[in-house]
Amino acid sequence: MIPVNEFRNITSEQNPQFRVLKPWWDVLSEYLGIAMLMIGVFGCTVQLTQDKISCLPNRLTGLSHGDRDCNHIRQHKENESLWEFAITKHLSPNIVEVFGRKNGLDIHQYEFVNHFCYERAVHWYGKYFPYLVVIHSMIFMVASSFWFKFPGTSSKIEMFVIILGKCFDSPWTTRAISEVSEERREERMVVWRKNTMTKSDTGNDDDMVSLIRSSVKDQKSAETAASLLDKKEGEQAKALFERVKKFRTHVEEADLLYLMYVLQTVLKVFKFALITIYSIVLVPNIQIVVMCSVPPDLTGFEAFCCNYNKAHLFSKLAYCYICLVGVYGLLCIYSLYWLFHRPLKEYSFEAVRLETGINDIPDVKNDFAFLLHLSDQYDALYSKRFAVFLSEVSECRLRQMNLNNEWTVGKLRARLSRNASERLELHLFMLPGLPDTVFEVPEVESLKLDMISNVTVPGSVTQLAALQEISLINSPAKLQLAALNHLRENLKVLRLTFKGPDQVPPWMYTLQNLEELHLSGPLSNELSRSPSLDTLRELKNLRVLTFRSKLIKIPPSIVDVSNQLLRLCVHNEGTRLQVFNSLKKLVSLATLELTGCCLERIPSAVFSLSHLQELDLKENRLITVEEILSLQHCRRLTTLKLWHNDISYIPEHVSKLRALETLDVSWNKIHKLPLRLCYCTKLRHLDLSHNQLTSLPLEIGVLQCLQFFSVAFNSLESLPEELFSCKRLKVLALGNNSISTLSPRIGNLSQLVRLELKGNRLESLPVEIADCLLLKLAALVVEDSLMDLLPSDVKDKLKHR
Repeated sequence: MIPVNEFRNITSEQNPQFRVLKPWWDVLSEYLGIAMLMIGVFGCTVQLTQDKISCLPNRLTGLSHGDRDCNHIRQHKENESLWEFAITKHLSPNIVEVFGRKNGLDIHQYEFVNHFCYERAVHWYGKYFPYLVVIHSMIFMVASSFWFKFPGTSSKIEMFVIILGKCFDSPWTTRAISEVSEERREERMVVWRKNTMTKSDTGNDDDMVSLIRSSVKDQKSAETAASLLDKKEGEQAKALFERVKKFRTHVEEADLLYLMYVLQTVLKVFKFALITIYSIVLVPNIQIVVMCSVPPDLTGFEAFCCNYNKAHLFSKLAYCYICLVGVYGLLCIYSLYWLFHRPLKEYSFEAVRLETGINDIPDVKNDFAFLLHLSDQYDALYSKRFAVFLSEVSECRLRQMNLNNEWTVGKLRARLSRNASERLELHLFMLPGLPDTVFEVPEVESLKLDMISNVTVPGSVTQLAALQEISLINSPAKLQLAALNHLRENLKVLRLTFKGPDQVPPWMYTLQNLEELHLSGPLSNELSRSPSLDTLRELKNLRVLTFRSKLIKIPPSIVDVSNQLLRLCVHNEGTRLQVFNSLKKLVSLATLELTGCCLERIPSAVFSLSHLQELDLKENRLITVEEILSLQHCRRLTTLKLWHNDISYIPEHVSKLRALETLDVSWNKIHKLPLRLCYCTKLRHLDLSHNQLTSLPLEIGVLQCLQFFSVAFNSLESLPEELFSCKRLKVLALGNNSISTLSPRIGNLSQLVRLELKGNRLESLPVEIADCLLLKLAALVVEDSLMDLLPSDVKDKLKHR
């Protein structure tokens, strides 16, 4: 025999965790299924271990048809006279000896008749009733747990109950709910204090509120210190958040679990109806006495009356079984009512939101909602604790706590370094958030956040009294009100790198003391190519504005800062800048950089900038600069950079730029210098490198203020002697030309600190090079072979300076 415990593998009890998805009616149905199965097993045991049937011949073959049906046995009564059929012998007047009838059959004939009549005369329901009970009970059990085994649903169910159990047991669940409770208690205390405070105490209102908040925070910190999650628990909770996200995405897409549960419930209801109907009809066929016709040539008797030994027991078991099936069916009908009466494909966490105070818990749908409805039937606390891991606010708090544990104050201080502006900078890269411990390093002057998501700057930024610069590189940031008020008064430099105009933070426009604003990213969308930049009216102290974008026109909003803006830089990344109307209104502009704007000529709007001191047109498409004459209206222009273009010549009227001190035309295609360039007598920095010059004008010596001169990477074969009359030269770059000799007059350059000669055709160096009193050996860039040809005393002089 098979033990009953073996049937437990059919049900979901093989995984005890599945009990959270069993409502009370499924649990009761399971017990009813076990009871029905035990009835069937008991019936089968009786059927197999006891004699099935006992038959005796009916000797009254000539009687009526009713007697041949053995009705006389069924209708026999105890007081019925036995003298009618018995063989008797009178021993005395009051005593009679009764003799039984002899049928003249041997044991083998009886065995044959018993088996023959069992197969022919006993009704099939009476014979197979216990087996039917076992089969139906197993079908009920399989139908109840089929969705736990079906490949399309079992994995989802198993994953759900595992995640549900971990969410229920996670320490973070308790902490998150308790933190929200503490915050709500703090709010209630503040509101109560405000409501009860008299008008005479209004002046002390803020002090009292801060006192209440500090006391609540002290109490909260004392309570949470003991429940602080360690690093391992924090990482486990973080991984649990990710699993919940993936599971929700996977399960919310379909309603397969719901449909499977409905189908198996409908199957059970149909099975209940079928069993009830045919059992009620067939139970009366389980009879104790049955008539059996046997061929008379085998035994000599045609009719046998047989006693079905188990008929009485099976009849009672059948009625008991029908009752259990009836209760089982009622439970299935109630289950269908529950399935169709309630919207089980939607689950609202409204009650949880109200109870816990975590207001961003989203409602769910489809199979996810159905599973939560089922778990509520087991214990509603499961869904409440599970909801914590659906909240983005809760996830952010966990992330923040893990960050604070990982990034200690000592670790942050170790990352401090000086940036290009000589500010003490803290650079954080690719973190999931901003650690609160950052605001415990008061010496930070510059905060650089690179690819950090979910940045929220809290009010504790006020602790960074030295903070003047913030860089946000693909790190969208939100500011709390206290943080905004502090940065509005103290922030001087803001650098933003973003991927779309919608990522430009609105709080940027309110920083009234901001002096430098650097924007890098697209300021226009695909539908409207115009830059979308809001008014800069509140940036009353803005001095420097930089764009690294693909603009087609200068943003009109820069006119709002036209009176105070001193420097405007546009790095256009190879996109043609077409409209410059806004430039004309920048009356105070001193420096203008238009880099990579595909300019073919100098924009006319530049000529109206009377205060312009520096103009940089790097990496454009300038071929000719004839309009350079109009730059004489910019009387204060001291620096002109036309490098990295395709300019073939410099016009003679460059001499009109009398105030010019720096001219950079490197990386062009200039073949010859105009003589009038030497009339710009205030030139201090002249860069002609990476061109196609073959000679220099003799008038180069007129540039007595020249301190930096570079003609490297040209095609010069000789140098005019007048060049060495520029006695203020400090840097002279002559490398990568075809110069064969260097004049001894090089010694006249007493202020020379760097000399580049490498890449020429020089055979020797003049010894007068030692007269350059400030020139050191390390600053003399020349081939080693030429250096070896210098006298040792000259090398010693250069070396020991």
